[in-house]
Amino acid sequence: MTWGRILISRFFIVPIVLLVAIAGWNVYVELHAHGLLQGRVVDAAGHPVPNATVILSVHDFVTQVEKARTRTDRAGRFRFDDNNSHLIQLEAQSGTASSPRVTVRLWFRGQDRTIAEPLRLPPSA
Repeated sequence: MTWGRILISRFFIVPIVLLVAIAGWNVYVELHAHGLLQGRVVDAAGHPVPNATVILSVHDFVTQVEKARTRTDRAGRFRFDDNNSHLIQLEAQSGTASSPRVTVRLWFRGQDRTIAEPLRLPPSA
């Protein structure tokens, strides 16, 4: 068997493709695993809610434990640093209003993520 036939053989190509895919995934994880989680809080009309409390809870098999809290800025943005969980829930509170809890599943622990859909507080009664 010649080297040319070995190099185009599936017994050579498949392991090489797998190695490249695994190396690419590990590089992606290394570049995107800082634990940064950010998003926005808006009211029922879609306006930013400044100074709202955002609660990050860690969800495991049996329990849900509050891990961190932060406040939104004037533009309604929030940010959590050093999140090392991969299954979390977020909830926003302002006064007596609370948003529904949003479950966020990450591909790996500490994945950087910007929550696309803002946490929405219900209209005031």
